[in-house]
Amino acid sequence: MGKSQKKRSMRRHNPMRVPDSHLPKGLESVASASPKNEAVLPIIQKLENPDASERKWACVAVSNLIQNDPSTRRLLQGKNVVGALITRLSDSEEEVWIEAAGALRNLCIDGGYDICAEMYNKNILAPLKAFVPKISSALSQFLESPKTAPENAQKVVYEFTENVNTILWCLSETSNKALNAINQINLVPFLMSFLAARAKLPIATVTAAAQCLYVLTDDNQPAIDELRSNAAYSTCLLEIVHDKGITGKDKEVFGDRMTTLKVLSSGILSNVSPFPPPSAASGVDVGKEIVLPLLQPVVAAVSLTESSALAESLVVKLALEPPQIEKLSLKNAPKSDHRSNTEIELDHLENKLRTVQLALEILTGVCATLPDPDPIPEVQEGEPDAEEEDNDSEIEEDMADGMALDDVPITNGTTSTSHLPALVEPLITLVQPVRLSFPPTAGQSSHPPTTSVLSAIHVSAFECLNNIFLSLSASPSSGLAAASASGKKLWDSVWAALGSVGTEITRGQERKQEMWEIGVGVLWGIGNIWKGILVPNEDQVQLLIQLCNSSTDHAIRVKCIGTLECLAQHPQSIDANRVIAMHLLSILPTSTAPSTYGTEPLIQTVSALIDIYSDENLPYDINFRQGNFVQRLVDSVEGVRKAVRAIDRRKERDLKLRGEEMRDNLIAFIKYRRALKF
Repeated sequence: MGKSQKKRSMRRHNPMRVPDSHLPKGLESVASASPKNEAVLPIIQKLENPDASERKWACVAVSNLIQNDPSTRRLLQGKNVVGALITRLSDSEEEVWIEAAGALRNLCIDGGYDICAEMYNKNILAPLKAFVPKISSALSQFLESPKTAPENAQKVVYEFTENVNTILWCLSETSNKALNAINQINLVPFLMSFLAARAKLPIATVTAAAQCLYVLTDDNQPAIDELRSNAAYSTCLLEIVHDKGITGKDKEVFGDRMTTLKVLSSGILSNVSPFPPPSAASGVDVGKEIVLPLLQPVVAAVSLTESSALAESLVVKLALEPPQIEKLSLKNAPKSDHRSNTEIELDHLENKLRTVQLALEILTGVCATLPDPDPIPEVQEGEPDAEEEDNDSEIEEDMADGMALDDVPITNGTTSTSHLPALVEPLITLVQPVRLSFPPTAGQSSHPPTTSVLSAIHVSAFECLNNIFLSLSASPSSGLAAASASGKKLWDSVWAALGSVGTEITRGQERKQEMWEIGVGVLWGIGNIWKGILVPNEDQVQLLIQLCNSSTDHAIRVKCIGTLECLAQHPQSIDANRVIAMHLLSILPTSTAPSTYGTEPLIQTVSALIDIYSDENLPYDINFRQGNFVQRLVDSVEGVRKAVRAIDRRKERDLKLRGEEMRDNLIAFIKYRRALKF
């Protein structure tokens, strides 16, 4: 059973805020799909206009054209809008490069990894790197002598800084190559300066710096080392986390910018922990003392049903307003925010939901009590693999429990499972889909950003649940196992969520597939805790078998097999046991043909069959005897041996060890069952 951990390539569950996967491929198709096709070429041309006011207007127009419009965004991409905007970052006129940064920031957020990769390949870091010392100088000047610059000028710099930091954040998630290049800029002191001066700066600017720092410290040793090296940094982060300065209305609005800043700061502390002395955080259990107490109320306070309804009402209101592109004037003072009040309200709602998603992501990491795998020792070229011998020794009393060796939960001491169950109830609520959770079939949501964040919350909540049940499985509790009503309620709730997701998944609805894939892992975790108690449902069993058969992902197949194994162990469900057993036996190789399911699912199947039929006194064991399963196992032995022999120990050490163990257990199990003589 695999844990869910944050990985750089998956930092944002939906990196494309306004997805375009439902659109047909090709520029011609996109052009026909975009209602703003005629406006694109003139805007691209204006980006090169000798008149600075025209260039500024074009940058602003790009931001407005792409808003919630993936077809126009893709059309602009085809016209090299990214390259043109990067060129404008070096424009001779300040107003132009300020607006260009805003447009590029919006492209990063809406377009995801592909656009960010294009920006990196077109050398956006060169102008961004040049901006860092200029921003630092302006910041120092404003802080030391606030009256030296007009308030409007300060506002422009702060908005520009927010855009630059957001672009750097998005680029950091794009690839290791981009991250390594950003590491060379040494951004940690620059970003921490905003957090240190937070009382004198706009909260949005500080939050953008914190978001960038949060991503930079995610499994990125240079940034982690830099942050650990200065005790003042951890002190600053702890001050933010423990800040009690939010009063009145702000206490009720959990998703406001200040709460987001606190959540981000707790995430940074979690990324960098443990801290060395003399840091103020050196003796702090970040997971137990900071993350759980701070973030649990955040995830518990949101109502996705109400949020979805509010978004829908705002979208209806927005449709009655004139398009922003028609309001643009070349006489406007430079600003990066050209949105109506309704758009700002929608953005505020999205920010609150993104804070919940962020909190879930951090909690998922804290609840992942499994240690990272040890480095695989190098095997000398030509070194022979371990000799394969038949092992006819008796099966050890402590039978394998059906989990792959590299996935066996081990508590690392940083977070006790006693702190986890309180999270379960709000998480179960957050996995339940609402009206705007997914786009319609082969179409676009009425408000893609809201749909993007709602589906991301569902996925993140499932990942957090996955880790919680892994942790609970690692520390078995007789009291928990005895709470069969709770187990059934959780089981039914997860199935209710997956039932709402449905099995009809079309292009543009990839998040539904992701929910099924993670949700089955949650079912496996619940099944392991209440094994033998959960009564198998015929429809659910068939759905798991269908998913196992249809998926090409070995990890998904392993989860399905593990979940079926748990259901098969309900003593009185003899018919369901037979159905599951026949499916598992169909996965095994025969004396003449190998298994077509993959090596890891095969090993999991062997483990499952041994576990299910290890007690010949259970009522369902009649299926084993009447079906002559022992002969079917005998027929599979040589195929299992060959499959295990084919695993490369240098590349998949844990799977090799697991395979060898199951091969030996299979032989011993056959001997054991034959010795029973019935």
